[in-house]
Amino acid sequence: MITQFRQLAAYNRWANSRLYAAAFDLSDQAYRLHIGVFFGSLHATLNHLLLTDRLWMKRLTGEGDHPNQLDEILYDNRKELTQARIAEDNRIIALIDTYDDASLSISHRYRTTSGMPHSQPLADILLHLFNHQTHHRGQCHACLTILTGDEPPSLDLLGFQRGGTAPSLEKLL
Repeated sequence: MITQFRQLAAYNRWANSRLYAAAFDLSDQAYRLHIGVFFGSLHATLNHLLLTDRLWMKRLTGEGDHPNQLDEILYDNRKELTQARIAEDNRIIALIDTYDDASLSISHRYRTTSGMPHSQPLADILLHLFNHQTHHRGQCHACLTILTGDEPPSLDLLGFQRGGTAPSLEKLL
């Protein structure tokens, strides 16, 4: 099962690279436009994704930020947000690489955003982490469709598995 989580961590970075590259093609006005998705805009949704990844990484590692306001804008600057996204994707991959199949069944204790203690198997937490990313990336994909009128780059897992390319976000910065 750890093989699947390693694949999901690598896919996460790939999909984020494709999504962020498409976001860089937008004007700043379009990128920040409130278009009716849950967090309002593409910018706010990308911030939410980074925020929740940091929240879970803090819960899993004990290191880093633990934001409590799920709609907080961590980075107003698009380039700074992208740099933080690159770092967090690399951090997620590095963490997953420390796990093995046996560790996935171990119950992990953490506190919810409201402070309530909770415990569940690591595998369930990781499934939620990657599913949550996919859910909100879908909203970002819809934002791009609405804002451009064109089909955004595919984020299909099969595209990743078949060797689809992803732009280097470092080259955009």
